[in-house]
Amino acid sequence: MNHAFQSKGMASMSHSSIALCGASASASASDHLRSSTNGVSLRTLGRAMVASTKRNNLYVTARLKKGKKFDHPWPSNPDPNVKGGVLSYLSTFKPLGDTQKPVTLDFEKPLVELEKKIVDVRKMAAETGLDFTDQIITLETKYRQALKDLYTHLTPIQRVNIARHPNRPTFLDHIHNITDKFMELHGDRAGYDDPAIVTGIGTIDGKRYMFIGHQKGRNTKENIMRNFGMPTPHGYRKALRMMYYADHHGFPIVTFIDTPGAYADLKSEELGQGEAIANNLRTMFGLKVPILSIVIGEGGSGGALAIGCANKMLMLENAVFYVASPEACAAILWNSSKAAPEAAEKLRITSRELVKLNVADGIIPEPLGGAHADPSWTSQQIKIAINENMNEFGKMSGEELLKHRMAKYRKIGVFIENAPVEPEIKVNMKRRDAVVSNSRKLEGEVEKLKEQILKAKETSSSEDQPSSEVLNEMIKKLKSEIDDEYTEAARAMGLEERLTAMRGEFSKASEEEHLVHPILIEKIEKLKEEFNTRLSEAPNYESLKSKLDMLRDFSRAKAASEAASVKNEINKRFQEAVDRPEVREKVEAIKAEVASSGASSFEELSDELKEKVLKTKGEVEAEMAGVLKSMGLELEAVKPNVAEQIFVPSENIQEKVEKLNREISEKIEEVVRAPEIKSMVELLKVENAKASQTPGDTKVSQKIETLEQQIKQKIADALSMSGLQEKQEELEKELAVAREVAAVKSEESLKEDDDDDDGSESEKPEIINPSFA
Repeated sequence: MNHAFQSKGMASMSHSSIALCGASASASASDHLRSSTNGVSLRTLGRAMVASTKRNNLYVTARLKKGKKFDHPWPSNPDPNVKGGVLSYLSTFKPLGDTQKPVTLDFEKPLVELEKKIVDVRKMAAETGLDFTDQIITLETKYRQALKDLYTHLTPIQRVNIARHPNRPTFLDHIHNITDKFMELHGDRAGYDDPAIVTGIGTIDGKRYMFIGHQKGRNTKENIMRNFGMPTPHGYRKALRMMYYADHHGFPIVTFIDTPGAYADLKSEELGQGEAIANNLRTMFGLKVPILSIVIGEGGSGGALAIGCANKMLMLENAVFYVASPEACAAILWNSSKAAPEAAEKLRITSRELVKLNVADGIIPEPLGGAHADPSWTSQQIKIAINENMNEFGKMSGEELLKHRMAKYRKIGVFIENAPVEPEIKVNMKRRDAVVSNSRKLEGEVEKLKEQILKAKETSSSEDQPSSEVLNEMIKKLKSEIDDEYTEAARAMGLEERLTAMRGEFSKASEEEHLVHPILIEKIEKLKEEFNTRLSEAPNYESLKSKLDMLRDFSRAKAASEAASVKNEINKRFQEAVDRPEVREKVEAIKAEVASSGASSFEELSDELKEKVLKTKGEVEAEMAGVLKSMGLELEAVKPNVAEQIFVPSENIQEKVEKLNREISEKIEEVVRAPEIKSMVELLKVENAKASQTPGDTKVSQKIETLEQQIKQKIADALSMSGLQEKQEELEKELAVAREVAAVKSEESLKEDDDDDDGSESEKPEIINPSFA
């Protein structure tokens, strides 16, 4: 039997003479009452338990179940002119009683603040009666500009969030907006009807289509009923039945995709979820009617493909289509869903990316703010796209449609056999793949190493301190990643080609073993300044900054670890030297003489005993100097110990030292900025980079040593000509005199352990050596 509200014959059934009897009469009357839009009003029928009419000895009786007043699904006052007729109230998809609550995504918060300001100004204008028109216009302009800037530069993960927006229009929202009439069809003819997939016949501008789509809920109750848009095998078998129906009657098929994926519970697997999807895929490639798929939200894996094998697939601007969700991909690759933004970028799941890859065939625009900002406008864009593509498909025969559908999927993905790959490109590809795959793993190693360093600091234990080998390996990995981050930043800023060209020019100039031309140095400085200025605009700036901070922390930890190791080794060697019998005998003998003399300070000792003390001290210092030399270290000076007054220079001398240091620093900076020295420094950097890549190359080492000597000599010559060297010599003489005076006035008593005065000395002012570069 045809659907009654589309058939005039059934609509006039109540006015014709028919003969019914028994159960068949009752069944036909029930069908008539369910399908007639012009018969007895529902309100009248609801007032009595039993209603009967008599015409030409024909009795029609229907028993109605009495429910509560104005019970679902009929409202208290049904509108007889409602679109689709009064019986449209029987549909399970009804307008929401309450408007949906606005949901603000994280990246939209700045817009909310502007909206609040506009509301506050309008409220103030209404309360005070003052004219704030100019302010409101300014704020609204600013809001529109901010909205445009935000939605024209969305990241992949932001588009994923928009596609999942709770207020985003669903399949049935679009259907009711674009169709003139729509009849929903139910059931898979196996006893089940999955509400997560909705099917039905509808008309657009007088043309009939079979509509099939995933249906999400608009609130929690609907989402539970629709299983959050995740179909079971029954849903796919229902869709398959409707596809056969459309193919038989020649109806074009339009599918709407909006699902996180097929429902993957135990029951669905037992009922053949995989088989149902595979059967749909196979069948869709054999249908001889046009098929158009539109992704209106998110299209997840096989659950989307099961109704998505079409002649063309269109996507809304902020829709996404993926084999695995960004969170699932991040959990698989990096063991953390926090990497979802990076996974979304690498998966290339947005409409723009998929059109470039020939997976999608077109993009349907959305209003600024997403489809939920103006659902009606979005639906009209979908309607225009359907009409345009169906007009194109209408010119094709069934065989041409099959070939067109096959060609669409055959052209996805391109490969080239036996094509030679340049070695440099191959190396870079491998290196980049390694960085991407190991990035998250490295973050875990960094966190563990940081915890180990913090633990070592808290316990002050050298055993907990990570070894130099571990720190060196981590620093090496970080440097490699930082190099890649810099390359990525240069690529994003459009400076990669200029940097490569500049690097080539500089390498060529350095290979010719002459000074770099000042013009080239100036070009390098300008490019360097531009790169540093724009670096903060790069999309990976935060990642680069984080890794640079990690590198600095680990470099400090490495330096501290090496210093602690050297200190422990020195103390061990010193103790061995002091514990030698001949040294210990001398020290014990001089201690005994000092004790027997009864002197309470160094000054009270006799000249002969003073000489003995100083002589023994010199011998011990010589032993220590020998220990340091055996370790490859040089002894620059010995700080005052138990026999000398701790020297603290006067404020006047300290001021002179600081002033001289500043003058020397300024002069060195001035000399280094000179083009000649700058070119030598840049050349030295290049040679150091070469030396790190080719260790053991004596030619490169000799060149580095020569350049260092030349730079030091240039700086020393410039300082000597400036008169700073004479100032330094005068100040050193003044310091020596002050130190001698302080030594004479010493009254500090002898101490048995040399280590007791560690940390008790004041900081000695240092003068920058003019020969130091």
